[in-house]
Amino acid sequence: MRRRQFVGILGGAALWPFAARSQGTAAPVIGFLSPSTNSAANTEGFFVGVRELGYVDGRNIRIESRWADGKLDQLPKLAAELVRLNVSVLVTSVTEASLQAKKATSTIPIVMAAVGDPVAAGLVASLARPGGNVTGTSSLSIDIVGKQIELLKVVVPGLSHAALLWNRDNATYQALQLREAERAARTAGLELQLVGARSAGEIPSAFDSIKKGTQALAVLGDAVLVQHATTIAELALKKRLATVGLNRGWARAGILLTYGPSFFDLHKRAATYVDKILKGAKPADLPVEQPTAFELIVNLRTAKALGLTVPPSLIARADEVIE
Repeated sequence: MRRRQFVGILGGAALWPFAARSQGTAAPVIGFLSPSTNSAANTEGFFVGVRELGYVDGRNIRIESRWADGKLDQLPKLAAELVRLNVSVLVTSVTEASLQAKKATSTIPIVMAAVGDPVAAGLVASLARPGGNVTGTSSLSIDIVGKQIELLKVVVPGLSHAALLWNRDNATYQALQLREAERAARTAGLELQLVGARSAGEIPSAFDSIKKGTQALAVLGDAVLVQHATTIAELALKKRLATVGLNRGWARAGILLTYGPSFFDLHKRAATYVDKILKGAKPADLPVEQPTAFELIVNLRTAKALGLTVPPSLIARADEVIE
């Protein structure tokens, strides 16, 4: 098991951004907007990142956080609240929050964290030259879904039929993933069924639509679906489906395997953008960073419940094993 370690609070006054300190102004206010809950492990990286850079909330910086708790229709209102506060920088977690923040302001610097495809979403002009008021980190790695399907083939003997769960309201980001999943399935000789769910109420019916004989389920990364990861894991277990998801939140909810970029790391790296912007850098001049850290997590409890044996070679590769 890997345990996250929190750094101690550093002396904040010494690391106060020079411009603010020399002018005697109040500590800058940073807005943080997320479609998930304030207990989400993925977003925790940002708050660790600002601490490691020497910022102390309430001393040399103030952080105003807004959480949508999986209710995407609340994001416009929450983004508007932060804009009215005239924050110095607005940090946004994943695609949905970033899109709403950009709609809310064209002047306040926006630092996005773990956005799927910021170019396709219209958030930046390009990764190298973002332009405008938005920059940050992207989770873009289209071949992730293909690697997830390969992992399912490793743990499910004779896998021939699989399903893929996606959010039909999140087509901007997931369209590329869907195409990659279908390509990977053809390469692997799998019959792949797409099942969609846009809300908690649609998840049970999505599972009911999965064809008899399906052996595995891949779940695309999505801010709505992840709020109901435990429900999805339980329904998959009832249908005896081996599952794969994107990050550690899914594994802890009971998904068999997760593989993808470290969202903790992507959020932590977003803090470095905030630091640069507070010191005078412009978002338009800061290239968008793509993922460099990837995680494989294996849930052996789920494997046991499904009667599956995870190969020792796969366990040896895992960054975390849940027993």
